[in-house]
Amino acid sequence: MDQQPPAGQDPSAVSGGPPTCYRHPGRETGICCTRCERPICTECMVNASVGFQCPDCVREGSGTGHHPAANQPRTLAGGTVAADPRLITKILLGINVAVFIAVWAAGEWLLDDLLLFGRAYSSDGLEGVAEGQGYRLLTSMFLHQEVWHIAFNMLGLWWLGGPLEAALGRARYLALYLLSGLAGSALTYLIAAPQQGSLGASGAIFGLLGATVVLMRRMNYDMRPVLALLALNLLFTFTWGGIAWEAHVGGLIAGVLIAVGMVHAPRERRNLVQYGTCALVLVAVVAIVLARTAMLS
Repeated sequence: MDQQPPAGQDPSAVSGGPPTCYRHPGRETGICCTRCERPICTECMVNASVGFQCPDCVREGSGTGHHPAANQPRTLAGGTVAADPRLITKILLGINVAVFIAVWAAGEWLLDDLLLFGRAYSSDGLEGVAEGQGYRLLTSMFLHQEVWHIAFNMLGLWWLGGPLEAALGRARYLALYLLSGLAGSALTYLIAAPQQGSLGASGAIFGLLGATVVLMRRMNYDMRPVLALLALNLLFTFTWGGIAWEAHVGGLIAGVLIAVGMVHAPRERRNLVQYGTCALVLVAVVAIVLARTAMLS
């Protein structure tokens, strides 16, 4: 029968090896729960008033009369700690790959139906966002045409998305991804020529990159690697041809703003600040779309 080590006892002490998380024996760690003193990894640690606590101690808590959910383990941004911290990232990756395969199998007609552009003539007449096809702002976020394009974007999604999903929680992470992508689409719609097509998850990925910068600053991590990555991506954005820089910039700005609202919100007003930040970004997206539509009408 599997048993947890007694409180205060390091399960690695018997073997003389470095401390390992009591819930994930293969992960070395130097962090211990402030209540039971068992070693915990970064995935299992839950912020407490002093130090960190393990999920079991947080779940057990002390009888306070609060709803049971009040004692559930929470992420840095207040989300619920999930068993699979990459579930939403996997789903998003799967949707992108599925759309790519569908376009490859169906041909150009599906690509044309999902592509983002403001207004252009086709065999069926005028089409585009300005003609009431607002869904293109969303569908273009999951649309890729070249193998190298989806490969780079999905690599970025996997590398950046997992840690962010674990830190923010599933709902907050999904809101960050979708709003960043929509902000990138909206800025492209506003600035680019009406007939210019745009596609790809780059706006959402840049939103994740901006949020990673904010999160690492919040946790006092070494900023040099992520700042170097951001600078390199911005260099490619403005020097390579055929890149919709508007989507990158729009997604980056939205990602930074949303992440600031999520990780710096005061605990007593956390939901209000987080929901309010997301709502403001969404309102800005809608306002940009309506203004551009009015200009093209």
